[in-house]
Amino acid sequence: MHNELSLNGHFHFIGIGGIGMSAIAIALIKKGYSVSGSDLIKNDEIDRLKELGAIIFNTQIKNNIDFVNAEFRNKTVNFVISSAIKDENEELSYCKKKNLLLKHRSEILAMIMKSYISLSIAGSHGKTSTSTFLSTLLELCTHNSSSITGGIIPIYKSNAHVENTKFLVTEIDESDGTINNYNSNIGIINNIDFDHCDHFSDIDDLLSSFKKFASKSNKLLINYDCEITRNNFTSDNKWSNKEINNIAYSIIPNIVNKNNTIGKYYESGNFVDLIKIPIPGLHNLSNITAAIAASRMVGVSFNEIKKNIESLELPKKRFEFRGELDQRIIYDDYAHHPNEIRATIKLAKMFTKDNNNQKRRLVAIFQPHRFSRVKQFIKEFAFELSKADVIYLTNIFGAGEKNIDNIYSTQIVDLIYKTNKNVQYIKNNFEIKNKFHKLTKKNDFILNMGAGDCHNLWSLLNNKNILDK
Repeated sequence: MHNELSLNGHFHFIGIGGIGMSAIAIALIKKGYSVSGSDLIKNDEIDRLKELGAIIFNTQIKNNIDFVNAEFRNKTVNFVISSAIKDENEELSYCKKKNLLLKHRSEILAMIMKSYISLSIAGSHGKTSTSTFLSTLLELCTHNSSSITGGIIPIYKSNAHVENTKFLVTEIDESDGTINNYNSNIGIINNIDFDHCDHFSDIDDLLSSFKKFASKSNKLLINYDCEITRNNFTSDNKWSNKEINNIAYSIIPNIVNKNNTIGKYYESGNFVDLIKIPIPGLHNLSNITAAIAASRMVGVSFNEIKKNIESLELPKKRFEFRGELDQRIIYDDYAHHPNEIRATIKLAKMFTKDNNNQKRRLVAIFQPHRFSRVKQFIKEFAFELSKADVIYLTNIFGAGEKNIDNIYSTQIVDLIYKTNKNVQYIKNNFEIKNKFHKLTKKNDFILNMGAGDCHNLWSLLNNKNILDK
């Protein structure tokens, strides 16, 4: 790999519509590079890239590669892939056959990071939320910050905001082992949980990846409340929502409700001020504490932070209120690991407690993500999902995996049924849409969870012609 990006470079992204790939592509355009890409899907990110001048192919065939090479023959053409692109992809296999210059998206992001003071968020859960909170605080407090993340940041209405700024907030993906490509000024580890069993054999394998990331960070900021993080990393910069002593940054909550969290903010054990967090949920409190800590580490004053904290919003698909339909409230959430489901259901229960003295039913709709993950955590999924009042499971979203072990959603359904009889397998969102009024009741709080294509449910339900009462 070359050490610097050549300004004479052109970048062609195979699978440009992905949330991480599109963010890097947008960043490169903002930095003056020419960009093209291919994807079979159409989404807002692809529309944005077209507006910015990217050439987009809606097929993935070798002719695209020949076209790009001919069109940009005076430039060094880099073909960029993510770990989601399989070897049988026609563009990728053609690039390999022709021995063209292939780069992983992590290499490109690592290069972009070199021209900034980079704050990189890693961890098993909450990366996108923490990246969003930190991006928002740095933008409002310094007006000198850029961002490349895996979610839509409300303040930018985009997953990428790249200017010639001092700071750059990046979200670092650990799922494929490329986490060790990054050198960060401040490396942030939210928490560590065994996941991505398609890539890592066990927790120690996953840990070694995080340790490489930590060793390549100038300063490390860690979550003291996560046992795995606490026991495996040493740093002077720790945050906690439980402890004050020997902790650099603490927020101890004393009022927790569905609208906000009010807590006491401490630095190095000394009480500083009361602080009001405008987003509910203790997992969000941890993510916001991390964002405050990282902001303080780069010199932002606490008064500036306190002044701007009210502007924090969750990114899209993170406990996102979609609307009300026939007196049923619908929220979307990206939860796809048992511990994420636990946190999301716990938060949802704050909203179902009382409604004019009438408790709402919590209806969980879950689309499992990856056969390998379901196989690894099938009991944990069943245990956490059974805490909802009513549960509907749809088909597993394979994310490119083959179902070699014959894993099905019905296996989770059978386990849940042992403790909660209100569980049912429903093939997909189209079936939910068609049976919506049979499956739900007035006053229901509907929580639609998953990391696949499940979040099109709200759009389907709002197609005027499809609701059959």
